[in-house]
Amino acid sequence: MSIDAPLASRAELVDVIDSKPVLATDVLWRGLIFDVRRDQVQLDSGEVVTRDYADHPGAVLILALRQIDGFDHLAMIRQYRHACRSYLWELPAGLLDVPGEPPWEAAARELREEVDLVAARWEVVIDAYASAGAFPEAYRVFLARELAAAPGPAHQRTGEEADLTVRWVSLDDAYAAVLAGQLHNPGAMLGIMAAWGSRAQGWATLRAHDSPWPEHPAYRQ
Repeated sequence: MSIDAPLASRAELVDVIDSKPVLATDVLWRGLIFDVRRDQVQLDSGEVVTRDYADHPGAVLILALRQIDGFDHLAMIRQYRHACRSYLWELPAGLLDVPGEPPWEAAARELREEVDLVAARWEVVIDAYASAGAFPEAYRVFLARELAAAPGPAHQRTGEEADLTVRWVSLDDAYAAVLAGQLHNPGAMLGIMAAWGSRAQGWATLRAHDSPWPEHPAYRQ
C-alpha cells in the first residue's frame, strides 16, 4: 500500500536518464517547430507499448534582472499566443534552433532580439521539461545580470513579436502573481519561483552558464 511506502531522502530525488529499447519509430506529422513521432517501446517487463510525443528542439528562457530603486526587477514581455487564444506575460525566450549554438549563447541572442538587452553575467537557474508525458520540450532558464542596452539599432521583430509589450516587474510582484493564478506560462512561472527561492538562499543554488545539460538529447553524452 502506498500509505506504507518508505521515506525518501533528498539524495534519492534525482531523475535518471535510462532510455528503453525503441523497436520501431515513425514520424506521423512534421510541423513548423516540432514533429509528432510514434515509438514502439519495450519496457523492462517485456511489454511493448506505443507512445506518441512531440519531437521538439528545446528552448531557453531568460530572467533578466536588475535593481530599480533598491529592488530586484525582471524584464517581462506580454505576447499573443494563438494556441491559447490569449495574451500571456512571459520571460524572453526562444528555440534552440541554431545547430551547434551553446544554450547560453542562444539565450544571449534571444535576449537581444526580444528586448534589446545584453548581459555580462549569466547563470543557470533551473532546467525542466514542458510536459514529460507527451511534449518533452527541454528548456533551461538563465539568470542574466549586469544588463545594458544592446548597441546598434533595435532588432526588427515580426509576427506576434512585433506587438509585444515589455515591462520591468519586481521579482516579489512576479512571484505573488504566480501564486495568485495571474500568470500561466509554465516556463515563466517556474523561472520566477526558482529565482525567488534561489535569492532567498543568497543565490547559492545557481549554476555556471555552461553547466552540463544531459536532459536535453542534443547535449547528452
